Amino acid sequence: MYIVTGGAGFIGSAMVWKLNEMGITDIVVVDNLACTEKWKNLVNRTYVDYIHRDAFLDMVLHDELPWDVTAIIHMGACSSTTERDADFLMDNNLRYTKAMCTYALDHGARFINASSAATYGDGALGFEDSVESMLRLKPLNMYGYSKQLFDLWAHREGLLDQIASLKFFNVYGPNEYHKGNMMSVVCKSFSQIGETGKMKLFKSYHPDYTDGGQKRDFVYVKDCVDAMWWLLQNPQANGLFNVGTGSAREWNDLARSVFIAMGKEPVIEYIEMPEELRGKYQYFTEAPMQRLKDAGCPVVFRSLEDGARDYVQNYLAQADPYL
Repeated sequence: MYIVTGGAGFIGSAMVWKLNEMGITDIVVVDNLACTEKWKNLVNRTYVDYIHRDAFLDMVLHDELPWDVTAIIHMGACSSTTERDADFLMDNNLRYTKAMCTYALDHGARFINASSAATYGDGALGFEDSVESMLRLKPLNMYGYSKQLFDLWAHREGLLDQIASLKFFNVYGPNEYHKGNMMSVVCKSFSQIGETGKMKLFKSYHPDYTDGGQKRDFVYVKDCVDAMWWLLQNPQANGLFNVGTGSAREWNDLARSVFIAMGKEPVIEYIEMPEELRGKYQYFTEAPMQRLKDAGCPVVFRSLEDGARDYVQNYLAQADPYL
């Protein structure tokens, strides 16, 4: 049995899709559907059961899972970078993850965890996915800090060489539609361009970057789950791993990619950044990918142009945009 926590969420449901693509249907989805639209991410998928995150945690803590678990793919977390309830994030992102990791290792199951590029803070200390780098990081928000705390705990307990903890960069792609304001700009701009004919990007407040010239490492969700599938098949590959393309691209590049995928001429409007974001804004992120390559991962991460084209033309522009 494969357990996918956050299995109705963005990357989690994409991983269920990947498992299904590989012929695997012995899957338990763990999530908190509540009154969200996340259930739509599961309609096209095949799995054995859905269990609420609280009930599943109780089962784990009492060692009551009725299956022989092959892997726990732990994508479940509150991923909002603006969440201010620190106690909630400590429980939901840190303590929950520690419980999942402990159970997996105690039962001989593979454990793959979603860390985050948010752990890198403002990027001043670089983006190296090494333990030496991890020990010095200073996240800018509580979400990033909650992810950093798990990686620190795993290192302190001597567990990092038994698990894969993945620092996802700017992931975009199908099944992110429930995320509201946390959706990727690719997804938001598709609707924006369709309605207004133009796309809005934040102005720059940094002398080294032009408006729209701020850079991010944009990575397509299909490539992320390809890498995760490889990690499932190669349990000797452990530690911290960046998951990105290894190439930082401008927001202007992203905008042009979406316009081209939609068959439209680019029209970009630069708007003021909200005051509350200006002190916490990352002007540059780029994922050094050598560790994953050195581990033997053969996944070739597609370009922003190719990812945006697939996403726009084969999902966003279709009646059924889900994986």
